[in-house]
Amino acid sequence: MRIQAILSLLSSTHYVQNYFNDTLNVLDHLGSISPYHRARHHHASEIVSELPIDCTVDQVMLMHRHGSRGPIGEQRYIERLVQTLHDATDVIQNVELPHELEFLRTGYNFSLAPHNLTILGRKELFDHGVEFALKYPHLTTDIILSSDSSRVVESARWFALGFFGLDPDVRIVTVNNKDDPVSWITPAPGPACPKFNYSFGQKATRTWSKHYLPVITDRLNMLLPGVGFTEDDIHGALFACAYDLASLDASPWCGVFRPDELVNFEYERDILMDASCAYMLPDNMGPLVGTVFVNKLIERFTDSQGDSRPLYLEFGHDVTILLALSALGLAKDDPPLSPDELRLGRKFRTSELTPFAANMVWEKFTCTSSYDGPQIRLILNDATMPLTICGQGMDPTLGTCSLDTFVNANHYSTSIRFRDETWNATCGV
Repeated sequence: MRIQAILSLLSSTHYVQNYFNDTLNVLDHLGSISPYHRARHHHASEIVSELPIDCTVDQVMLMHRHGSRGPIGEQRYIERLVQTLHDATDVIQNVELPHELEFLRTGYNFSLAPHNLTILGRKELFDHGVEFALKYPHLTTDIILSSDSSRVVESARWFALGFFGLDPDVRIVTVNNKDDPVSWITPAPGPACPKFNYSFGQKATRTWSKHYLPVITDRLNMLLPGVGFTEDDIHGALFACAYDLASLDASPWCGVFRPDELVNFEYERDILMDASCAYMLPDNMGPLVGTVFVNKLIERFTDSQGDSRPLYLEFGHDVTILLALSALGLAKDDPPLSPDELRLGRKFRTSELTPFAANMVWEKFTCTSSYDGPQIRLILNDATMPLTICGQGMDPTLGTCSLDTFVNANHYSTSIRFRDETWNATCGV
């Protein structure tokens, strides 16, 4: 297995390296643990970003992921790496180090607190609050909804500081999956869907890791004979690259890896999330759970309950956004991604969809002459995401569609109700 993995990855290296037209941008290849950056495209470079001058945004619904944070489960890999380097101090001091590993001579330490927002994470949310206020000066609210996770609540506070300024007249209301078991805010449906389990993503990740980590491990052990890197150590170094960036905006580890190695790490992060909360979940579970968000969006934009607000500011997790996208059939690959095969041209790229501080902005707008009736647009991480679910009803220039077309196109979501027969059969309630 090890020899086959090495040969397979080496044979594709030239192809992968040709995938890059310019110098590698690391932020584009760290998946959902990348610090925030504007999405460069969603396979829609021809989309015009500005609405016609006669159009006005009347209603906005924001779902914002928390900002850059410290590691959670990845912490143990980084700690293992630091211990391996510490144990090999004498070896490192007496071996000729290649340029990209010279930093090891003075030692490498990692002290980022797990779970917590970093300084960069706070700045991401403050900046987004300011930008949001400048973009929608005519819209306001007196309530913010947040997951009860501390890093999400703090993210909401920093955004509010940027949007409202000091001492804002706004309440932050928190929810969890016990108060609201099918919330569009909480990171997982919990008791509402017992079969929903992140283990599906973890299993896919372990499978792909066996394909690419041995190659990197062997390469670095050749550069540093006597250190004895394990595959877990290499995983730790890749995570250190991402979390150093999330904390310090720089990392010596990022320069250690080749473009093809970062591409393979990125794919690992993508299939982790695809198999945890999107299209690779069994029995269409991801789209099913995501219908909660879509139905809430439709309820608000159509004002079906008669109590819609002009502005919704809500803060959650990457899972929240990915579940919604899967219910909408957006960023969907056909055939589905596989943990045994690298798919370079895939649509499901979490570095674009859900980096730290990802923001999914839904706009309802009306125009005096350009369009008849209310229209809907999705802006994901500062780039328009075409509403392909609308089919021929999508405007090819703006990537938008009429609200009526959008509602009709989402017949799957509107046909699902919490704990109806379909829900119970899929979720095992």
